[in-house]
This record gives sequence, structure tokens and C-alpha cells, in this order.
Amino acid sequence: MKNIFYLFAMMLLFNCTVTAQLETDTIQVISGWNLIGSVTTGPVIDIISTEPPGIIEGTIYGYNPEVGYYGADTLDRSEGYWVKVSQNGVIIIGFNTPFVCGTSQIYYYSKAYNTVQIGSQCWFKENLDVGNMIQGNQNSSNNGVIEKYCYGNDISNCRPYGGLYQWDEAMQYVTTQGVQGICPPGWHIPTLTELQTLSSTVGGDGNALKAVGQGSGGGTGTNTSGFSALLAGYLDDNGDFTNLGSYSYSWTSTELSSTYSYRMLLNDYDSNIYSTYASKTFGFSVRCLKD
Repeated sequence: MKNIFYLFAMMLLFNCTVTAQLETDTIQVISGWNLIGSVTTGPVIDIISTEPPGIIEGTIYGYNPEVGYYGADTLDRSEGYWVKVSQNGVIIIGFNTPFVCGTSQIYYYSKAYNTVQIGSQCWFKENLDVGNMIQGNQNSSNNGVIEKYCYGNDISNCRPYGGLYQWDEAMQYVTTQGVQGICPPGWHIPTLTELQTLSSTVGGDGNALKAVGQGSGGGTGTNTSGFSALLAGYLDDNGDFTNLGSYSYSWTSTELSSTYSYRMLLNDYDSNIYSTYASKTFGFSVRCLKD
């Protein structure tokens, strides 16, 4: 038990050293005991919260070689701790500084996402990249594990462009508009209406949504909105990756029918923002919108 604890503690030490510049950390936990690390030092009562609220049961334990396990009322950066939760959820570690869209980051599954305020909406500034990569010729499945595609079956493409997801997987196998899906707590997959609001806010100018360096001619990105869209391509329903650098498709949570759902389309040659639909078996990008 002690050897296992030290092994995980060293892993957490390395991870926290790399990410020490982050003020908060969001950790997915499952019902029962979990080993966590802290990106900051402070009293438990001040730096830990959960989603759903109140899922921590009993005492949080640290380990000291001289005294063994002890109840921790303070967490130290780069140390490991055992915590028991009553159900699956999220532990948020960090001082309770107010969230400011455009300044605050969201740390989700070991990756930091920037945020951007566009009109009344707060968006992720990057495509979501979460889950285990599967091959393009495979369908994702409702197996309790988030599954993503990386363009060209190359995991390195998921880092800049984000993952590509079939609609059912992105929605986590429910059909409710505005559902959290694979987004973090407090965020959701946008509805068609919400994407239309985004379009209206930027005057229907797709170039304002595209990152600088994306597109050419009449489709040259200006990124005046800060949305920073990349033309990430997609996975078609034959399992083939196509159009990297030419098209960007992002899912909405709005269905057209049992087999088709709406999406937002940007391309490299004009400034339009298209609201179209496609088979749910295509693999498209996901952008998260704050609740």
C-alpha cells in the first residue's frame, strides 16, 4: 500500500511541477477512494469544492513516513492525498477566485482551455480534446469511456485541432438539447439556436470566427471575435478523414431526426457561417459553451 502510494505521489509531483502555473485543477473522480494531487497550498475548506456539491465523505488523508496516514486539513502543492467520494463527479482544487470569461482557464482532463466572451456568450477558445483515441474505421460505443478520433489516426493532430466525435458520443447517449455531454461541468454542447446567436453576434462573418492563418482570399480568418476556429477537417461516415485545412464542422446538440443532427460549418474560401445537418456517424469537432 505504501509503495503504491509513493509511486502515485511521485507521478503527481511530476504532473504538478509541469502545471504549477495553473491556479486551479479539475479532477474527475469515481465513487469510492481516489488519489488526488494539489496545484496549490491552502486549507481544505478554502481550496476544495466539488460538482455535484458535497460528495466528499469523511476525512481527506495524506501520508507521512514517520506517522503513517493522517487526516489532512491543509493540502500542500505536489503532495498526494486519498479522498473518498459518494458518487462520480469532479473535485475542483484552487482558491475560489471569481470566474472571468476571457481571463480564466478551464482545466479539464489534464488540459487547460482558454475562454472567450462573444456578446452574451462564453465559449471555449479551443476545440475539446478529451477521451481515448479510436481508429477512424471504428464506431464509438456507449461503454462509459469517452472515445475520440484524431485526424489521420494520428494522436498528435488532436493537440492543436481537438478531437473529432460522433454525435451520440459527444452527447453521451442522450438527446436533450443543451446537454453537458462530454463538456466539463458548468458547460454544454451548444444548441442550434445558440450557434445562430453566435453567428448573429459577429454579423454572420465567418472570418471573424476563424483563427488568423486559416483560409485564404474571401475566406481569410481575421479572428476579430477571438473564437480562434481552426479548419480541423472531419471524419466521414465511411471512416475516412478529409479536408484538414479546408473545412471546420462543429456539432450542435439539436437533432433534425433520429439519424441527423445540425452542425456549424466554416470553410477556407468564403466568409459565410453555415448551419447545415449531417449523419450522426460523422466525426466533427465540439466547442463547449458556458451554462
